[in-house]
Amino acid sequence: MSVFRRTAQALVSPIERKLSELIDEHMRMAAGLRVSASERRAWDRSLPLVAQDLVEAGLGQVEMLIEYRLPLTSKRADVILAGKDRRTGEDAYVVVELKQWSHVEVWDEDPRKVLVSNMSGGPKLHPSLQAKGYSDYMVDFVTALGGRADAVHAVAYLHNASRNDVIDLYDAVQDDRTRLFTQSTRGAFVDYLRDRFAAAPGADAADRLLSSTYKPSKQLLKVAAEEIKNREQFVLLAEQRLAYEMVWHAVEKARRQDFKTVVVITGGPGSGKSVIALSLLGELSRQGYSVLHATGSKSFTQTMRKYVAKGSPRTKELFKYFNSFMDADRNGLDVLICDEAHRIREFSHNRFTPAAKRSGLPQVDELIDAARVPVFLLDEHQVVRPGEMGTLDEIRRHAEAKNLEVVPVSLDEQFRSGGSRKYEEWVLRLLGLQEGGPQPWTGDDHFDVALAESPFELEALLQAKQEGDHSARMTAGYCWSWSDPTKDHTLVPDVVIGDWARPWNVKGDRSVGDAPPSELWATKEGGFGQVGCVYTAQGFEYDWNGVVFGPDLVYRNGRLITDRTQSKDPALRPRSVSDERADELIRNTYKVLLTRGMVGTLLYSVDKETQEFLAGLLGAPEN
Repeated sequence: MSVFRRTAQALVSPIERKLSELIDEHMRMAAGLRVSASERRAWDRSLPLVAQDLVEAGLGQVEMLIEYRLPLTSKRADVILAGKDRRTGEDAYVVVELKQWSHVEVWDEDPRKVLVSNMSGGPKLHPSLQAKGYSDYMVDFVTALGGRADAVHAVAYLHNASRNDVIDLYDAVQDDRTRLFTQSTRGAFVDYLRDRFAAAPGADAADRLLSSTYKPSKQLLKVAAEEIKNREQFVLLAEQRLAYEMVWHAVEKARRQDFKTVVVITGGPGSGKSVIALSLLGELSRQGYSVLHATGSKSFTQTMRKYVAKGSPRTKELFKYFNSFMDADRNGLDVLICDEAHRIREFSHNRFTPAAKRSGLPQVDELIDAARVPVFLLDEHQVVRPGEMGTLDEIRRHAEAKNLEVVPVSLDEQFRSGGSRKYEEWVLRLLGLQEGGPQPWTGDDHFDVALAESPFELEALLQAKQEGDHSARMTAGYCWSWSDPTKDHTLVPDVVIGDWARPWNVKGDRSVGDAPPSELWATKEGGFGQVGCVYTAQGFEYDWNGVVFGPDLVYRNGRLITDRTQSKDPALRPRSVSDERADELIRNTYKVLLTRGMVGTLLYSVDKETQEFLAGLLGAPEN
């Protein structure tokens, strides 16, 4: 753990160098982190005040753990105070969130957020709720705490503010483990510290916290199980049930025989992979196994957190990202469910990742190592970005190099696209991803496919479906530039086809006007007016699906060919991606876009010859 730690007494004692210089040097050496000048100034202004308050309370031997990183996240708490509980003698901790704000008020639109005078960037999270979130997370994941909620308390300390200047903030502090203090209530903060800690060394408590392993606590799993159960409307059919049972067999074998197994579940869009994943997450939680769900997609993970864990901030923490396991304990979890595993990348780190946090291992090895039973759910035809490498063969190669058993399970039946296996095969042959070549669409009672004559008609037909109580979205190949919002907070209509122009979905994680943030484009009201790209649509489904074929995929000489020069995707730069690889990724992109609908798909191509080719396929009479 790269935390900087000192006793309160040591921090108020004279030192040769600035405190910020010592912390900065430690962070660079231990974690490879570089911090801004403003953060260094904050350390110099805030940390000595907390240390002085502890000394004044007679608690100079309480340990201050500075910049403590929460397990399996990139979040850092400003300070964790570690000592002995005055009443019980057990380890006691206080998360302190330090703010230099002088005047703050609650945001009218959301009482969990605040507006800070003279600070840009919009509403901020309420500092007491931020500290509380950190304390709850520690209780839920740090095994040394044993799930004891009373072991960790939370404090927001606005040491430049008077109580009257932040009076509205007190309304959100409704729990006896969470407190708010200001400059004018500093005496109350000293009394609080004296009441919380015994006048004894905190080194042992700090050691136990910093050396602890981490995994979901039984209390968290119980909460999560109830949350998922209340939202569970899953029926596992045929191969889905088989896959589910194969995972359970591996889990029971791991427990009885101390045996590690890697399970790889493969299937096309809508084959039920995520249903299996959530069913396993719920049932494993109910049975008390330590289990986490992970993906490589921000959109997918955020949607899981918003809808599956709705109303339960604690349950949201079961949903992680693939790059969360760079420094995870080997076999620290019973089960790690890797959903959308085709999004696995070569390495978890990027150029901003501190050297000390890099494991030096491929991402797939990190995921395999993290649990007794790692479970991978994937569709190899959904690899759409350079660097993605989640395939059965690749996972098998890494697992067998570790002498681990690999259990592959194939999901043959398709449940998205209206359960139309016929449509799935039609798409694969159309795109050259399955042998046999394009074939006429001869109809399916369970799924509709049609060609729109223009983008206006495409949008109008989808709009009618939307107004008729169906969900509907438009998507397109990445053949148009993608602009940032304008200064007046509107989206730029980048997708231009003749007189028709619409914007791409929002780039970031904040709404723009009525348009939802990118991760909620497929599921939240307001997403219809924009064109979705593959990175936003992947992993989601809606009733009616409109797909615009761009000039990067056109019909020539009897087949669909790709033209990478027409792609605006920055990930397909010629220097980093070969022509062969670009061809594969563009075809996979359209495979993803074409298989998002559950009831029907509407097609349109900007290329005249391709439009005529599609018309010939879709206008064929039934056999």
